[in-house]
Amino acid sequence: MFKFFSKSKIALESSKISQAISQIFTHKKLDAATLEELEDTLLANDVGFEVAAEIIARLRAAHFEKNIDGSEIKKFLAAEIEKILKPCQASLNLVSSAKPHVVIFNGVNGAGKTTTIGKVASNLKNQNQKILIAACDTFRAGAAQQLEIWAKRVGCEIILPQKENDDPASVAYRALDFAKKNNFDVLLIDTAGRLQNKQHLMDELKKINAVLKKIDVSAPHENLLILDATTGQNAKSQMEIFNQIVGISGLIITKLDGTSKGGIILALAKKFNKPIYAIGVGEKIEDLQEFDAGNFARNLVGL
Repeated sequence: MFKFFSKSKIALESSKISQAISQIFTHKKLDAATLEELEDTLLANDVGFEVAAEIIARLRAAHFEKNIDGSEIKKFLAAEIEKILKPCQASLNLVSSAKPHVVIFNGVNGAGKTTTIGKVASNLKNQNQKILIAACDTFRAGAAQQLEIWAKRVGCEIILPQKENDDPASVAYRALDFAKKNNFDVLLIDTAGRLQNKQHLMDELKKINAVLKKIDVSAPHENLLILDATTGQNAKSQMEIFNQIVGISGLIITKLDGTSKGGIILALAKKFNKPIYAIGVGEKIEDLQEFDAGNFARNLVGL
């Protein structure tokens, strides 16, 4: 059993939630007006209506018409946010009776799939795992070359398209066949983005999953969705569509460094209840960190 994310030690820039709390609560009673301001702040930071309403209701029940300051509010919010996120905190341990363990990376263009694959490959390589990468994004110009740069940097093998606009499913099939014959531990598969508005790319993704089963009926063992935190509420529609297509097994949330949109994680947790395995908080390899609900909650509110 092994993990490939570093221990969470996120340090987000001061979020808009934290800034707003400091402005709203300056040693005064928690009245209807301040509750409304706080709810507006939560909604503006993409936590979603259901989550915002739930937190405000609990805050009202506990502290309405009582004197309370910003630090007390932050502690209360952090505890409530942790409660919501804790069920989704999970470790992605690549253990499987099948070998290799096949992981497909899904997500729209720009979400950070390629970088995430590179970081995962590097961490696995450091744990003496034999890694193969498959460049199955044959739609976007330069995607395979970008992934090849990461493979060379990490020092692992890669299966590339044999020709321009090669069938992604055929690349995936060759990769899994090669991985099995050469005793690889893990196969990481990149896929094309923009699936939410490109039907043929949706069909390609289904086909990739189907052809893998011709070699290993248990594959893929993980269908991960890489989501860009800065997309806000659009992340929910991405999750819905990808989940319909392939059945997403877990999430990695990227670009949380310096974003005011971290609240979207609460909306995703509440609606989908999927494991959140890791968060990306920078460009360095060690900036892909395991998700810790308590640590994230405290950072989000500025504690």
